[in-house]
Amino acid sequence: MAFKFIKIGFVLVLWIFVRCESRTESQSTAYDGRNFEQSMHADPDIFQVTKTIDGDTFWVLNHTGKKIKVRLIGIDAPETRDVFKKKKHPLGQVAKDYLDNMLKQNPYIKLTFDVDSLDQYGRSLAYAYLSDGTMINEQLIKYGYAVLMTIPPNIKFEKTFSEAQNIARENKMGIWKYSVSE
Repeated sequence: MAFKFIKIGFVLVLWIFVRCESRTESQSTAYDGRNFEQSMHADPDIFQVTKTIDGDTFWVLNHTGKKIKVRLIGIDAPETRDVFKKKKHPLGQVAKDYLDNMLKQNPYIKLTFDVDSLDQYGRSLAYAYLSDGTMINEQLIKYGYAVLMTIPPNIKFEKTFSEAQNIARENKMGIWKYSVSE
């Protein structure tokens, strides 16, 4: 008799675990990569990339067709040209090409936002994800195409980005390949 209750209890716990797991999965950043356009119209967080500006900025269309300029949160890619006080960097075009290639292969992306959703120039500040859930911001840092740049209050992934930068630095990837300072 006690064994029967243990068996029922085990099945009940297993059922609860499976239900919780399926809810967590549905809240992930991945989306159906085979039906991008359907995903875009069904989910307002899915955007179509139209143009890459540099290694951390690009243009998208939202589900209503509105053009939005996006600046990736938490990262700073080398500049492709002299902008304000920042000077053109030799690896700026390389970083832009890496991001451009990633976005051309995945023209529909998911954007999520942090505390501040706009910067001082009116650009949308976002974390960007490929259809498989890969975070673009993190990838750019991890492979040395950008560095960590934390501007509070948008600090949700600061630790993740710091760890990615350590990987790039230790493996001398991208900009870290040519860095003389540690």
